[in-house]
Amino acid sequence: MDIRIEKTRNSIINAFLELRSKKAIEKITIKELCEKAMINKSTFYAHFPDIYALSEYLEAQVTNDILKEIEHPEYLLSKPEEFHRQLIYAYLSHERLTQTLFSGSRAHSFLVCLENGLKEILFAQRPDLKDDVTVNVVLTYGVYGGFHAIQMRRSFGDDAVVDVVVSLNKKIAELFV
Repeated sequence: MDIRIEKTRNSIINAFLELRSKKAIEKITIKELCEKAMINKSTFYAHFPDIYALSEYLEAQVTNDILKEIEHPEYLLSKPEEFHRQLIYAYLSHERLTQTLFSGSRAHSFLVCLENGLKEILFAQRPDLKDDVTVNVVLTYGVYGGFHAIQMRRSFGDDAVVDVVVSLNKKIAELFV
């Protein structure tokens, strides 16, 4: 990629993240973003069709970064406790950015993105499970329940909560291994 294009894109992203950390996505205007990024509106539109497309791009990027940190994605079925431990700590390493991007009206999007990414990993390993209702419900339950438990019980300490969530997800995974 041309270095000027990359610098402009980074400027747009940095300006967006700065604005997003302070206000809801619905309150950010293209004009405001362009002023902060020191670009013209036409330059913004050359990169993204609107604010939501920019947000979705960054949401997908951070979710993919989290999933890429999992050293052994094949462990999802063979060693679910290790897989989930890696997943949770990968999330925690990106937590600040995740909370910025997935706040307000976008809060639900993180778990949707995460579940879809996990389904890609799982169904690449086991395409025969794609239409299995138990597998799909168990995966949804594990993602949403595990994430909620981590968010609600942080006062017990990350390691203690992670241990419990990992243990539960191991038991849940036994339903379809």
